[in-house]
Amino acid sequence: MNVKVHDNDIERALRTLKRQLQKEGLFKEIKKTSFYEKPSEKKKRKQKEARKKRIKRIR
Repeated sequence: MNVKVHDNDIERALRTLKRQLQKEGLFKEIKKTSFYEKPSEKKKRKQKEARKKRIKRIR
């Protein structure tokens, strides 16, 4: 992943990097692994994600 800095505008480059990381789902993955998730909660979350994907695919 590359982020180019133009005219020493570091703030803009950081925002771009943050957006790219969010798009790839890195923040979501870090949040998932940072604490223990009960198996029942994990199952519910996966079902919810699958439902969202199905609805998105239908549109």
